[in-house]
Amino acid sequence: MKNRLEGLRIFVVAADSANFREAATKLGVSPQVVTRVIREFEDELGELLFHRSTRGVQLSTFGVQLVERARMAVSGVDALYHRSDLRAASDHHGVVRLAAPGSLGRQFVVDALAPLLREHPGLVLDLRLSDVIADVVEEQIDVGIRIGPMRDSRFVAREVAKAFLYVVGSPELVSRVGLPKAVDDLQHKPLTLMIDGNTGRPWPWKFSENRQFIAPAPAFITNDPESECQAVLSGLGFGQIAGHLALPHIRAGRLVTALESDAPKPISLYVYRSQQSPVPARVRLVYNRLLEALGSEADLM
Repeated sequence: MKNRLEGLRIFVVAADSANFREAATKLGVSPQVVTRVIREFEDELGELLFHRSTRGVQLSTFGVQLVERARMAVSGVDALYHRSDLRAASDHHGVVRLAAPGSLGRQFVVDALAPLLREHPGLVLDLRLSDVIADVVEEQIDVGIRIGPMRDSRFVAREVAKAFLYVVGSPELVSRVGLPKAVDDLQHKPLTLMIDGNTGRPWPWKFSENRQFIAPAPAFITNDPESECQAVLSGLGFGQIAGHLALPHIRAGRLVTALESDAPKPISLYVYRSQQSPVPARVRLVYNRLLEALGSEADLM
């Protein structure tokens, strides 16, 4: 028998019916189908399930022993699908694993998704923050935020904002050593340096016309963007800082910008999710909320 579950279902209905014709009516199939399935079931088990007579059918001793176990098996499978249908249709239970760059995730993700998590108590956010690009398949990432292009056809990616870079220094530092007037002036200023967590090498400062610059003798080195921003605020050196970290301090007067005319093109910020089908309702819910939330924060990038 190719479909044993369906065979069990037919057997249970037949056991609750006066004859195979009545069972066929309940199942919406022909009496011949019921007769054939029961016969195949009996051949496979090597036992008689029903005693047949002109008046109807009656369970055999073996059939009586089997029917309750069959009923439990069918009910268990039906309940499994019923619970899945309920979750998909009316609720969003389960874990959604989300990957994001550290500083960006800390600044935006929790605040953006906290209302959603309160609305859906069964929804659990597994937030993975790292400035190393995640292996989204190996780490089973459902949704992610990424600065720069997503070149993987297994994922759907939507641009939500542009990320700008700003060369900044504290007012105290500017009063002490002056603003750099050109990119070449940076060689003579105290500077901070970021280490790329993906390569372990210094992260070059980027400028217009694809120019790059690496601090020859940095005053401060780190692999953490927030620590670099704090070092710049403390007057340790000029730094090239991402907009989501620098802009609040620029607007408050705690940082001064430099080399605006040499600024590089902004980098696209993407939210992505797996393209595999079907997409669980909880994953789609988190993905759509992130698109909405980060899009509304575009002026902070």
